[in-house]
Amino acid sequence: MTTETITAAASGSWTLGDLAVHRIGFGAMRLTQNGEAFAADAVPGDRRRAISVLRRAIELGVNHIDTAAFYFSSLRSANELINRALAPYPDDLVITTKVGPGRNPSGEWLPHATPKQLRGQVEENLRQLGRDHLDVVNLRIVGTDSIAERFGALAELREAGLIRHLGLSNIRPHHLAEAQAIAPVVCVQNMYGIGASPEQEEFLRTCGEQGVAFVPFYSIAGTGREAGAATDDNSQVHAVARAHGVSAAQIRLAWTLHRGPHVLAIPGTGNPAHLTQNVAAGALGLSEDELTVLGSLHHEAV
Repeated sequence: MTTETITAAASGSWTLGDLAVHRIGFGAMRLTQNGEAFAADAVPGDRRRAISVLRRAIELGVNHIDTAAFYFSSLRSANELINRALAPYPDDLVITTKVGPGRNPSGEWLPHATPKQLRGQVEENLRQLGRDHLDVVNLRIVGTDSIAERFGALAELREAGLIRHLGLSNIRPHHLAEAQAIAPVVCVQNMYGIGASPEQEEFLRTCGEQGVAFVPFYSIAGTGREAGAATDDNSQVHAVARAHGVSAAQIRLAWTLHRGPHVLAIPGTGNPAHLTQNVAAGALGLSEDELTVLGSLHHEAV
């Protein structure tokens, strides 16, 4: 089996509520521009290339795509690229979006949405994606304040049939408990990767114990965040990569997937070759010694 023939099915599966997904998915944040995401002077990505990457992802068995209405550049919208490339959507495709943050047409960040504004954000995602309901909606937050009012607003939209399942993004453990008292939570999307803190590791385990999917973001980029992966990766990560004949990015992805069957990956790229490598990382096995070495790199990446 070559890298080009490995599909997302090799990564295994998990169920978001009643929606089965392969553990290697695709993040749409990098589709709309070249270079750093959300940069004011970002050069829009090539439309045909973005569409071809999305269609190739589906060919490789990816059935979980992460997106948001605020993923856009001056000429491109991730949601509308997904709509153009993939509609009518495959029956098994799960599209996860997130609400809370917002950007004006110039790309400037707006204050996070109020409970009343969240409905408008949900409806904007529906319009852009061409859907009558959203599979999974994550409430993304900043800070430690109560989320009960905002999550409650999304729970009402779930009851109304606009949303199938709810998740959370960029949260603390107490937010998960607060939300679960209001409505079921199928996933938590938080920053995580090699070098995670003990608190991050504990929260990942807590999600697993409760049957909640844990979906790391920036698991490849680490401290590079929106700018993407750094070129000066840790020497031990490179050593493991050389031993397997793969890239450091693939080792980072494989390591996160080894953290538990409930861990999903959503690496994003606008590069067809990187897409193939990311999907192939789902089939990469790491030895106990390698997992120990990589797991000892505390506070290195996140």
